[in-house]
Amino acid sequence: MVRKHFNIKVTGKVQGVFYRQSTKAVADQLGIKGFIRNENDGSVYAEAEGDDFALNEFLDWCREGPDRARVEHVQSSEGQMKNYRNFEAVKKNLL
Repeated sequence: MVRKHFNIKVTGKVQGVFYRQSTKAVADQLGIKGFIRNENDGSVYAEAEGDDFALNEFLDWCREGPDRARVEHVQSSEGQMKNYRNFEAVKKNLL
C-alpha cells in the first residue's frame, strides 16, 4: 500500500470551533498519522500521512469541518514522508 504525506492549510473560521479536535477524531478513524495546529494568521495547518483513500476522505473532511466552522479554502501539497506514529492536535505554532 502506497502511503503519502500532505501539507494542508485551511483558512476561514477554523479556530475556536473545535476544528482541531474534530479533525483528530476523523484522522484517528481513518488511520491518518500527523498533526494539526492553529496558526497565528487564524488558519490551521496540518500534516497528514496515509493511503490514497484515507487521505482523500481526510481532505474532504477538511473542506467541511465541524458544524460551527466556515471553511473558505483548503490548500494541500504532497510532501516528504515523516512517518508519524499517531495524529495529534497541537495547541499552537510556537515558531
